[in-house]
Amino acid sequence: MTDLTLQPGAVTLSQWRAIYRGGRPTLDPACMDGVRESAASVERILARGEPVYGINTGFGKLASVRIDDADLATLQRNIVLSHAAGVGEASPEPVVRLMMALKMVSLARGASGIRPGTLDLLAAMIERGLTPIIPCQGSVGASGDLAPLSHLATTMIGEGEIVLDGERLPAAEALERAGLAALTLGPKEGLALLNGTQFSCANALAGLFEAETLLQTALVTGALSTEAAKGSDTPFDPRIHDLRGHAGQIETAAALRKLMDGSNIRASHLKGDERVQDPYCLRCQPQVMGAALDMMRQAATTLSVEANGVSDNPLIFADTDEALSGGNFHAEPVAFAADMLAMAICEIGSLSERRIAMLVDPALSGLPAFLTPKPGLNSGFMIPQVTAAALVSENKQRAFPASVDSIPTSANQEDHVSMAAHGARRLADMARNAGGVIAIEALAAAQGIDFHAPLSSSKSLEAARALIRQLVPPLSDDRYFHPDMEKAASLVLSGKLAAAADTDLPAIG
Repeated sequence: MTDLTLQPGAVTLSQWRAIYRGGRPTLDPACMDGVRESAASVERILARGEPVYGINTGFGKLASVRIDDADLATLQRNIVLSHAAGVGEASPEPVVRLMMALKMVSLARGASGIRPGTLDLLAAMIERGLTPIIPCQGSVGASGDLAPLSHLATTMIGEGEIVLDGERLPAAEALERAGLAALTLGPKEGLALLNGTQFSCANALAGLFEAETLLQTALVTGALSTEAAKGSDTPFDPRIHDLRGHAGQIETAAALRKLMDGSNIRASHLKGDERVQDPYCLRCQPQVMGAALDMMRQAATTLSVEANGVSDNPLIFADTDEALSGGNFHAEPVAFAADMLAMAICEIGSLSERRIAMLVDPALSGLPAFLTPKPGLNSGFMIPQVTAAALVSENKQRAFPASVDSIPTSANQEDHVSMAAHGARRLADMARNAGGVIAIEALAAAQGIDFHAPLSSSKSLEAARALIRQLVPPLSDDRYFHPDMEKAASLVLSGKLAAAADTDLPAIG
């Protein structure tokens, strides 16, 4: 298990990726002085007796209602319980762990007014593997991810449910088993815990990391398909891409050249090939995949900033003892990033499906119809290509930008919202769809290369094909295809197929 020490405000993308993949983070202790001073500032603000939003007033449309000092603890508990109104399936454990780490880092910036003990409990829950049940629906991305984060805060006060060691338990019982005590929230603490963009950001980061795996694997399967169709590597010539200048295009072209370097299949038809140009699904891989890579990197930049920022409200400035109300909880940057990732994932899968369609068409590929040695008696890859088309169409429907939608909430106090939460949450399903398409391409491309025996492809691509063949034998006669597709999908989504090529593939950072 990866041990990660996080410096609030300076957590790297690789650290967030490691947390998503199973790492357990801890905070740099140096941040605690700022946390203590922020909590002390809240006490000094309260002592002045002035109305301050979120500390001694109601919330949202009820901000004008002043709360007596004797009711401040009840106020914070009530906002947590009342806002825990999510619905739908429980969020996946890796996303919840990432969300908790994001909230921990944000609170540790020392601008949220929470006490050190509250932050300590959140850190201990992460360290001891407690996973709150967070319903995945209910946030519109402003004022932050209120419902999902409220479900997290609810478990910290001993309500709701937590998964511990694979067992779903009442939160109070899970905390007790882990040797932890539930909180009594202090002034501002409930609001600090439930206000922010950490649910949207966690889902968007998860989508980003899955998209990175998809892009790398699709470069490997794209190179395999080019080999299976005896396509040309001339379109990957660096001179072409240097003239246009896009970094992602240049890098993906270089990766494709390296993947195909030393191929005997390619060498066998350098002379005498009558085709002048290949279909776009082969020829334009650097242009499409490179554009996706550039878009993913832009999303990564936005999400890295957001992940290190403070997005609750109001914010506490201890040097002047001010509580300033603003709108950092509005998740528009996350929504835009999620929309970019959705488009990238959709296009990666779309291009992969077009290569499958090309391979099964003998007029385009020069291979037996539907990649079966006995067309007619056998259907071969006919219906897997249909499945790939279905998955791509589903992703097209989901790729419509979420950020252009808005619906007023909280009696029009929150009259423009980002829709970042569901914009980010859809990315996991889209990634699985695209992964299924790439898996079918992997099987089809491996089958196509089989027809070129005894010629072999490059060392990198043969290593990838060997991994496929460890799990899925060549298709000589029709058989139950679903298990083959499931095995191939596991290789794609785990990143094992990309890793098998043993080639430096473009990364998001």
